[in-house]
Amino acid sequence: MSDEDEAEGPRGERIAKFLARAGVASRRDAEKLIAEGLVRLGGKLVTSPATFVSPGDTVIVNGKPIAAPERTRLFRYHKPTGFVTTHRDPEGRPTVFANLPQGLPRLVSVGRLDLTSEGLLLLTNDGALARKLELPSNGWLRRYRVRVHGKVNERALAALARGVTVEGVAYGPIEAGLDARMGTNAWLTVGLREGKNREVRKVMAHLGLAVTRLIRTAYGPFQLGSLPRGAAEEVNAKVLREQLGLDAPKRGREAAEEPAAPEPIESKPQRPPRARHAGPQTPRRSKG
Repeated sequence: MSDEDEAEGPRGERIAKFLARAGVASRRDAEKLIAEGLVRLGGKLVTSPATFVSPGDTVIVNGKPIAAPERTRLFRYHKPTGFVTTHRDPEGRPTVFANLPQGLPRLVSVGRLDLTSEGLLLLTNDGALARKLELPSNGWLRRYRVRVHGKVNERALAALARGVTVEGVAYGPIEAGLDARMGTNAWLTVGLREGKNREVRKVMAHLGLAVTRLIRTAYGPFQLGSLPRGAAEEVNAKVLREQLGLDAPKRGREAAEEPAAPEPIESKPQRPPRARHAGPQTPRRSKG
């Protein structure tokens, strides 16, 4: 917790942080909403992100009242291919958030997976937590199973551990190893800590390899495991505190009950999976 956050206590909390914890938007996007004149507090237009919200205050965004933030919650979600990780897509493509299982709170994603990528996506109702978990300074390893087409040079893969610059963009150390060859295709295990935009695809292309399937199997201490495609499972509050070093803020009756490890929540029916080429159909559990 920062000194600024500690200082907020007696006065409540800054409205941008309040909106982030309520899952409305990240702090930065909340500041944009304020600048656009879409936020009201106690019936008055909010003009500064330094405005403080006290318990019991009424906050309205774009004409809709915002409920006080619930306790911090985090979910593991198995993203299928064919969905973009946004709440709205200008191109009209199906989104992750429109196809989540029923009964979940409003959530934001921790990072993204692009349209054709699949696997583990972390979701939370706390925008401030999402921002924290995305920071490269966490040093969390993101691990992937990657199917590529082309001739794999194992020495070139090993050299990625020293970092690589592609088209003027410097990428940090990448762990990459060959798991299996199948003619002109191969399966790799790739681990990275920065997660820049389309990093795996761009680096593989730099090595002359075309990515034909990309599955994220781990994000820091959280694993995809055997979670079914399209399903979501909440991370136990105790695990959340242990793994993230958070108090996992509790509200209401101080969340007297902590849920035991819940059963996965099945998603809405998804499109039947297309026939796949030879290769692992269920990602292996990673130790990373």
